[in-house]
Amino acid sequence: MDGGFKTILADPPWRFQNRTGKVAPEHRRLDRYSTLSVDEICAIDVASIAAVNAHLYLWVPNAMLVDGLRVLEAWGFRYVSNIVWAKRRKDGGPDGRGVGFYFRNVTELILFGVRGSMRTLAPARSQVNMIETRKREHSRKPDEQYELIEMCSPGPYLEMFARYPQDGWTAWGDESPEDVQPRGQQHKGYSGGTISRVPRLEPNVRLDADFAEQLGTTLRQQYEAGKSIRQLTAETGYTIARVRRLLEQAGTALRPQGRASSSQG
Repeated sequence: MDGGFKTILADPPWRFQNRTGKVAPEHRRLDRYSTLSVDEICAIDVASIAAVNAHLYLWVPNAMLVDGLRVLEAWGFRYVSNIVWAKRRKDGGPDGRGVGFYFRNVTELILFGVRGSMRTLAPARSQVNMIETRKREHSRKPDEQYELIEMCSPGPYLEMFARYPQDGWTAWGDESPEDVQPRGQQHKGYSGGTISRVPRLEPNVRLDADFAEQLGTTLRQQYEAGKSIRQLTAETGYTIARVRRLLEQAGTALRPQGRASSSQG
């Protein structure tokens, strides 16, 4: 690609090892996918396909944070921040079914790196560095990451080690073709799902037209699914006036005030 990819998302198949250098037994036993050593991941020539000014979103397990920073640097990026994925139960509490040698992990990290000089897009100024969703198949990351990344970083987009190709993204990896079934069993109660896909905003922050259109579309879907303006206000923290304005800009046919949607019963 001419000029290279401006935004790269990568979820490497990290190989977990204990202090003796042996692969951790629970990961070897499960054998859910092929893994790579840190040296092998570092050796991937990402710099040659990245734009001179680019963003990298690199998934790394908590126990391998130092290795993640090493990979980020080897690929030609400098670390500037991170995004936390907080895994939640259906009721919104922490999902304590994770594993770990010292603590039961309920989070994973995305290391955010920059190559050259490129700030995030305007919507990122109000985007918190946290994703809160329910977990799904083993190793599968939340789909909400794509919307967040697209709001905060410019295309063209590349996903490395992709397992579920996304529209508008170039996918690379053993399990990226559509005719390949990704490995990983979806366990009972791990059905995924989002808590909120609408970012928090300061009351007086000005929105550019494209971002306002995205928000309006998301709110319209929730409104047409049966939620009231007051419910949307409570869930997003927006004022009633802002919710109504975004819905109207999205071409939403608003219900008469005080009248519930028929889909709610």
